[in-house]
Amino acid sequence: MQSIYLKKRIINQFKKTITMSFTGHEDHDFPLDTAAQWTKNYRDANPTNAIKAHFFGKDAIQAILNQENCVGIRIYYALDPGGVKQLIIVGADANENDLYQGLIAERSMSCPTMCSATNPLNT
Repeated sequence: MQSIYLKKRIINQFKKTITMSFTGHEDHDFPLDTAAQWTKNYRDANPTNAIKAHFFGKDAIQAILNQENCVGIRIYYALDPGGVKQLIIVGADANENDLYQGLIAERSMSCPTMCSATNPLNT
């Protein structure tokens, strides 16, 4: 049986021909065993001291989500001036557009050094 994730992934491959808009109610459910394997794949492919994760506080995320017309967030990969991986978070509207003139979050706390206790996603 094909998972919901795989069905949505197939739809996304054809997104150029299928027009869809964001609702804020998209299903992002993802099984822990798959998430654990994917994060392990990343750790195996990167040096021990590479950034494994980023933490953003609830207030920053909520402030972005509370913006007018915001139905979700988009996360951009970025490199800071020192070449360190960062994430940039911006709100997105129902037309799939970034709310770039609103709040933008970056100042995440990275792991390492701000890591969770050992769990299936980080070991």
